[in-house]
Amino acid sequence: MKPTLQLKLSQHLTLTPQLQQSIRLLQLSTLELNAEVERLLQENPLLEKADEDETPTPPPEFSMEASTATPSTESSSDERDERTPGDFDLLANAGGDGDWGSASGDDDEENFSPQQVATSSLRDHLNAQLALCNLPLRDRQIVSALIDALDEDGYLQTSLDELVELFPAELGLEADELSDELSIGLRRLQNMEPSGVGARDAAECLGLQLKSKPATTPFLAEAMRLVEQHLPLLAARDFGKLKRLLHIDDAGLRGVRALITSLNPRPGAEFSRTEANYVIPDVVVRKVRGKWTATLNDAAMPKLRLNRIYADILTRNRDSSNQQLAAQLQEAKWLIRNVQQRFETILRVSQAIVDRQRHFFDHGDVAMRPMVLREIAEILNLHESTISRVTTQKYMLTARGTYELKYFFGSHVATDTGGAASATAIRALIKQLIAAEDRNTPLTDSRIADLLGDQGIVVARRTIAKYREALQIPPVNLRKTM
Repeated sequence: MKPTLQLKLSQHLTLTPQLQQSIRLLQLSTLELNAEVERLLQENPLLEKADEDETPTPPPEFSMEASTATPSTESSSDERDERTPGDFDLLANAGGDGDWGSASGDDDEENFSPQQVATSSLRDHLNAQLALCNLPLRDRQIVSALIDALDEDGYLQTSLDELVELFPAELGLEADELSDELSIGLRRLQNMEPSGVGARDAAECLGLQLKSKPATTPFLAEAMRLVEQHLPLLAARDFGKLKRLLHIDDAGLRGVRALITSLNPRPGAEFSRTEANYVIPDVVVRKVRGKWTATLNDAAMPKLRLNRIYADILTRNRDSSNQQLAAQLQEAKWLIRNVQQRFETILRVSQAIVDRQRHFFDHGDVAMRPMVLREIAEILNLHESTISRVTTQKYMLTARGTYELKYFFGSHVATDTGGAASATAIRALIKQLIAAEDRNTPLTDSRIADLLGDQGIVVARRTIAKYREALQIPPVNLRKTM
């Protein structure tokens, strides 16, 4: 075949640099946007912050900091914080959720930025106690090595045999001799504060704390026996079997259980440094003249403008020597326009969400209606991918808390009347039913499904179990009390 030249006309879409930047800025979170803007401010001399000497004042609603967690996890965290360590937590040794701090005040002198409280670590706390002990150097080194092997909760997860192999051979110690010295060092460590530190498991941790109690403590002997031999039964809440094994009645078992749940299964947790994550909401929702209205949060919007000095130079001198500055001027204009367009799009989407979910703002989660991205896309004449970008990592401050925009979207469940109920509303109903249940005879998943069916909401038992687990609510056997 002979090579030939042919002309062909075709049409195709090409993303301009400006459009690419607009799409990228739209999918960034507020923190990522601010970081991107700071980077561009350093690279482009034509761009500068407006009102450089002034700090944008947040609206009054921000006097209380809001958590980034979704309401379902917030509510379950509150439940965990309000209760004492539950029986089902003793074996899991799960990490607790930190409380979200808040600050308010009208006096400028008292408006301090959040500061991390300086606290000593568990290792520092134990080494300070070790320094006060009159021990030989070798014993001090062994206890120090055990302290270094503790995890954040104060447990010794590494076995003593494994620790023996970590000691250098220069010490000239036989394995058996070193193992004995490690056992002695572990007993010294377990006598330190906080009580329970250095335990190998939850049973040993609780046992150490019980041994530190006065001998006159009520139900101490029964509690010690339960912890050492029958702790899994307490975690499973098999109260009948526990009463038979411990030879006690209901009142005695309540006393034993109260004593054990007053202990701390994570003695080292109070020394761990946890940092709370905060967000600045992009949108604030208020009720104005009886209608819920979304407005942009000025504190989340970067204040940008062109540098007038460089702009005037380019206006007076339009020769080819200023091509680089001209390109940077165009980039600065694109950025300012794209940032403004980003927040305008967020506001449009937020207002559409508020209009569709107005009953939620009046009555809470139980009034949430099912909604998908396509509905908002059709209302605003935008693509679903744009709505997805807008609702990801963008937050809305309401009278009921701070929510990610994606929270307002969810699947639906059919009702007997031919309508649909939102999955969020069903989770709220499940939470209400469990909160009002008789703790002596808690509701099973099947019973909850029947109660929802009486309200016209058809939900399978497996779906109830899935929603209950999402709410971090334990199963029926772990919710039973005496």
